[in-house]
Amino acid sequence: MNQWVLKIALILFRSNRYKAAKSFVRGILNDTSNPYKKYVDLSIIFLIMTSIAILVYQVKHPVPAWADCYDIYVVSAIFLVEYLLRVWVHSDITPLVIEEYRQSEFLGKTFHAAKPLKHAAKQKMEYMLSPSAIIDLLAIFPAYRPLRILRIFVLFRVFKLLRYAKNISQFTHVLSSKRFELLTLLFLLCFVVVTAGVALYVIEEQVNPDIESLFDAVYWALVTISTVGYGDISPVTDAGRSISMVIIISGIAMISFATSVIVSAFSEKLVELKEDRIVEKINKNKQFVIICGYGQMTKMFFAQNDDRLQNYIILEKNPLKVHEAQKDGFDVIQEDASRYKTLSRFNVMHSKITLLCLTRNDIENIYITLNAKSVSPKIDVIARASSREMVKKFERAGADHILLPTEVADTMIRTAISHPRMYKAVHAILAGKGIARIDEIRVLEQDMICQKRVDEIDFKSFRLLFIGIYRGKDHPFMFIPSKDEIFQQEDVLLVMGQEASIEYFKDLYQRGGR
Repeated sequence: MNQWVLKIALILFRSNRYKAAKSFVRGILNDTSNPYKKYVDLSIIFLIMTSIAILVYQVKHPVPAWADCYDIYVVSAIFLVEYLLRVWVHSDITPLVIEEYRQSEFLGKTFHAAKPLKHAAKQKMEYMLSPSAIIDLLAIFPAYRPLRILRIFVLFRVFKLLRYAKNISQFTHVLSSKRFELLTLLFLLCFVVVTAGVALYVIEEQVNPDIESLFDAVYWALVTISTVGYGDISPVTDAGRSISMVIIISGIAMISFATSVIVSAFSEKLVELKEDRIVEKINKNKQFVIICGYGQMTKMFFAQNDDRLQNYIILEKNPLKVHEAQKDGFDVIQEDASRYKTLSRFNVMHSKITLLCLTRNDIENIYITLNAKSVSPKIDVIARASSREMVKKFERAGADHILLPTEVADTMIRTAISHPRMYKAVHAILAGKGIARIDEIRVLEQDMICQKRVDEIDFKSFRLLFIGIYRGKDHPFMFIPSKDEIFQQEDVLLVMGQEASIEYFKDLYQRGGR
């Protein structure tokens, strides 16, 4: 038995296909960033709604045979498969068996599979006894037609919406954050209702014909404290009416308290939910920009009105600046970009991310750079430095490009003073206010321009001025390279011309080559 368990565990542990299948199933069931999960959720929601519709329809109408088979076999079978898959991916038995075997070999003991199997069974059982798993299990029961009473379990399929309907799930999460206050209020409510019910039963059981049992008195107390007041049971004595006045006031107070608790909970979570929506929206893009800090440089960056700024998000930890950015109409969340948890929320695996460190603090920008590179080395980091002395530190932190605003400003000022006409022309080009503009064209492997010589590309026919090639920070910028130079993958070409000419060139040599 032990050897068979070990043999199966080793086969599964070494099987990449098994690992890939389990990872895929876990992703479509639990990973919100998985692109296929939303289709699974919508399918389950459709099955739930159609099942409930059949239940309601059959109360007064005969159900067609096809609808009955659909509800009994199709819906229930899919829910059963979903339940079993969730139990399967909740925990993995294989690593437990392998680890126990390695420890046994190291200590020279006889391998026993009972311990890892028992531990794995405990993990599975903990999940199966969780509220969501119990709801999933009860939602399968309506398939068993011999026991008609089990048809009522179809209502548990409604509770499955708590897992798949995100808004409902967020609502329950908000309420659970205030469970202590709400449970305290519920306990107080039960205490007042029972006390008032017992008091009314003792006082009016002999004189009030509407109160025949303690249940009637408790029912009256609950209806009264909830301010519903059906009027089917009313006190007839002064003492009973006094109790009514007390619990009516108590009911108003409790409703007010419950309302304030729920409103405060939603107020606290509203910002978080809004930020989550912004992050989810930006993660759907294949390419986007993360801007750290909302200061003068960020405002100048957005002042260019470039179409490429559509996919962006601003991270700012100062609440006053967050409010200012929101007032200016930008997508911003209050987060510290130097924290690993903050940047790990973004889809670094499937998106090309450019991160701009534009805070005024060099140390903070270095921490953000280190954090970004620890999350993913593929993140392209552009950092702001206050002086030339900080450049080496930013390079060691992993910054791909370093901005020196003071040097840029000094250069532009000197140029404006010594060559005012040239300054106006260059400023118009850089600011996008002139007829021509300078743009970057990154060469990718699938582009038609890749592996071609410079003289093979007729830039003049596109009315473009080819300025040079940037081949990385380890290579000097090639200004007007020779005709025999070959365009390589990841080269960045600098060209100047009208926007229409640049876009036409990209369509022909980049998009057209894909």
